[in-house]
Amino acid sequence: MPLSPRLATIVDALPLEPGMRVLEIGCGPGAAARAVAARLGTGHILAIDRSAKAVAQAEAAGADEIASGRMSVRQAAIEDFVLEPGEAPFDLAFAVRVGALDGRHPEAGRAAMRRIAAALAPGGRLFIDGGDPLRELAVN
Repeated sequence: MPLSPRLATIVDALPLEPGMRVLEIGCGPGAAARAVAARLGTGHILAIDRSAKAVAQAEAAGADEIASGRMSVRQAAIEDFVLEPGEAPFDLAFAVRVGALDGRHPEAGRAAMRRIAAALAPGGRLFIDGGDPLRELAVN
């Protein structure tokens, strides 16, 4: 499934570099995650979504990327997300149309920001939709 023009613009705007570890929050069927995986070379993207259906779709569509080790998928809500034991932190996180990060759910948003801050490496960056096409949120 090709990327929509909107998602393609968002992926193009991410400051991706080969070898990065990327976290996609709210991956849906995984189209953006697959596009990011293709650009990371030896890097890795973890795509998470709270929906079991979305995770199943992302796993099915991303089977090649998962088999290559460039992508993994996990069912998790960002406000509950924690790194697994031994899992390396992420260099960059991004989210498109995620209610916890767009101001619609302030309490979930505060919890999400704490979880994202804990999952990012020092200097890690967070991008969400709503800019031109993205905006960066400060992560403390």
